[in-house]
Amino acid sequence: MKRRRQSPSALRRATGLVLSLLLTLSYFSPSQQALRNLPDTLHLTAGQLQTLELGSMLTLTTQAGTAAVSASEDETLRAQGAVSLSSETAGTSELLLSLMGLLPLKKVEVEVSPEKRLIPGGMAIGVALHTSGVLVVGTSDLGADGPSPARVSGILPGDLIRRVNDVELTSSAQFSLLVAQAGGQDLPLTIERDGQLMQVTVTPKLDAATGAARLGVWVRDSTAGVGTLSFYDPETGTYAALGHAITDGDTGEVLTVDRGQILKADIVSVQKGEKGAPGELKGSFLREGVVLGDIIRNNILGIYGSMNEAPQQTLYPDGLPIGLRSGVHTGKASILSTVSGEGLKEYEVEITRVNPQTAPAPKSMVLRVTDPELLEITGGIVQGMSGSPIVQDGRIIGAVTHVFVSDPTQGYGLYIDWMLQEAESAT
Repeated sequence: MKRRRQSPSALRRATGLVLSLLLTLSYFSPSQQALRNLPDTLHLTAGQLQTLELGSMLTLTTQAGTAAVSASEDETLRAQGAVSLSSETAGTSELLLSLMGLLPLKKVEVEVSPEKRLIPGGMAIGVALHTSGVLVVGTSDLGADGPSPARVSGILPGDLIRRVNDVELTSSAQFSLLVAQAGGQDLPLTIERDGQLMQVTVTPKLDAATGAARLGVWVRDSTAGVGTLSFYDPETGTYAALGHAITDGDTGEVLTVDRGQILKADIVSVQKGEKGAPGELKGSFLREGVVLGDIIRNNILGIYGSMNEAPQQTLYPDGLPIGLRSGVHTGKASILSTVSGEGLKEYEVEITRVNPQTAPAPKSMVLRVTDPELLEITGGIVQGMSGSPIVQDGRIIGAVTHVFVSDPTQGYGLYIDWMLQEAESAT
C-alpha cells in the first residue's frame, strides 16, 4: 500500500501548529519572561562581558555591524539558559532572537561604547545645600493669640514655600522680613507640595505684646552634613556622591536644590554601629573652607554636580574602568572609604545579593563587610560612609548607599550604571 505524501502546504500548517503550541506552552517560561524584559537597545562596554538570561528555548544570532559582537560558547552558561556577549571594539551591531532557531521573535540593537574609566572616590566631603524657597518643618500655636495661622490656612510640614506676594524666596531671613512687612494683612503664598504648586492665603496675627506679625510656622532654608565622594569623571568634570538623597531631618522630604557645594572635610571621630543603632562618622568642615565643587542635582540616587579639579586619589591615581550591572556578581569585592585620620583605605566586603534592575532604582545589591579592621573601627557600615565606591574584579561597580539597621555589617549598594546616567544629565 502506498503512503500518501504530505503536500508542502500541509507541512507548513503542521509546522505552524507546532510552533504555535510551543509559543503557548512557553509563554510563562523563563525564556518568554527574559524576552519580555529584554530592552530594544542593549548597551555594552568594549572589553567587558555582559550576560543575558535567555532560558532554554531562545536562540541568539549576532548580525554584522560596525562592532563585532561575539557570544560565548561557555557550556556552563548555556546549561543555565544564559549567554555572555562581548566586543573588543566600539560601534553598533544587532542581535536576532528566535524560538529554537526556527521562528524569529525579536531584534535587539547593540551599542558598544569605548571602555570608560573613572577616578574612584572614598574621600570624606562636607555637603552644604540651600533649598529653593524655604521648607516648612513644623507649625506652632500662638498661645493666647490662638492657633497657628499657617496650619489654619492648610500649610503642612514638608511644604516648600516658593513665593510670598510673587517675590521669589531665597532664605528664611527674607521670609521673616516679608511676613513682618505684611503686618496683619492677608499674605498670598505659593507653595509646592508633592511636586505641585498651590496658592494659599495666610493672615498673620499680631503679637499682643510686641505687635509683631506671626504665622506660627517653623521654616528651614539649608542643611549641612558629611558624606563620601563616589567618583569623578575626568571626561566631563562631573562627580557623584552619597548614593541617596539629602533629606530634611524633621520631615524626611528630599530637599530641592537652589545652590549647594561640596567641601573638603576631615573625619574627627566614629560612633560605632550596633544592632538597632546605626553608627556615624563625625566630620568637620568649614562652609568657608576648601570648595571642591557644586551641587546641581539631589535625588534618591545621590548628589551630582561638577568638581573644580580631580580629587587626590592615592590608591588608584590612574582611575579604574567601570563594571556594568550585567557583570556584577556575588562574591568578593571591596569598598574605598575614609573612616579615620589615617586617610583613604580599601576594605574587604562580600556581595551577597545582586538585584536585576532594568531602570534606575536604589538597592541594586546587598553587601556584607568582612574586613576585620573596618569592623573593629566602625562595626560595619555607618552614616557618613554612604557613597563609598564598590570595586569588584578591578572595576568600579557602584557605591554604598544604606546600612541595615538590624545588622550594621550589611548594607545596600547602587549600580554604577544609574549613577553615571545621573552624572551625565547633571552637566
